[in-house]
Amino acid sequence: MNDELISALQAANAVKYGEFELSHGGTSEYYIDKYLFETNPTCLQLIAEAFAREVSTAKLAGVALGAVPLVAVTAAEMGCPYVIARKQAKSYGTANRIEGQLDTGESVVVLEDIATTGTSAKKAVEALRAAGATVERVIVVVDREEGASDTLAEIDVQLDSLLTAADLINRRGWYCRTPTERLGDDLDIYTQSALPSVNMINGCDRYQHNIVFW
Repeated sequence: MNDELISALQAANAVKYGEFELSHGGTSEYYIDKYLFETNPTCLQLIAEAFAREVSTAKLAGVALGAVPLVAVTAAEMGCPYVIARKQAKSYGTANRIEGQLDTGESVVVLEDIATTGTSAKKAVEALRAAGATVERVIVVVDREEGASDTLAEIDVQLDSLLTAADLINRRGWYCRTPTERLGDDLDIYTQSALPSVNMINGCDRYQHNIVFW
């Protein structure tokens, strides 16, 4: 777990709690505001360094719009070129779907900000492959663990993340554990049913985990 990055995202107030509507139509009791961490220089530097550690020699691709600042700072950190995958081809100028120099057969790693269902990353991979790239991996800053990994696996792409939503939520002072895990006597254990305000948090209700406070 990247503790320094978690602290930076929290210091930037990028992790919010309440009731939020998500882009795919669902709702959540927490929200990760990518625009707050993507416009924060400390967060950007830490993300660039973390992405650079994850990528070797492959060309980088950023998914427009959110991942563009992320891929730019990472490319600068690594001293390598990158391309941008638009959501759709523009209707003027070159009418490109992929912006930047991309050679046929070139290996590309896709960078993304947040993965929820994985739909936008999947579309970016498909566009890059259609343009001649070889894409086998997507790396995101935060994986909300709500199906993106399975979505990308359908097209033979591995999803990796710097952090998961659980990493961020754990830092708030509570986390999920399976009932079969051995817990210390110094922890107070409450069943999830006693805490309806956190029922939407990923992983707890799905696996009937307990909520543990300290």
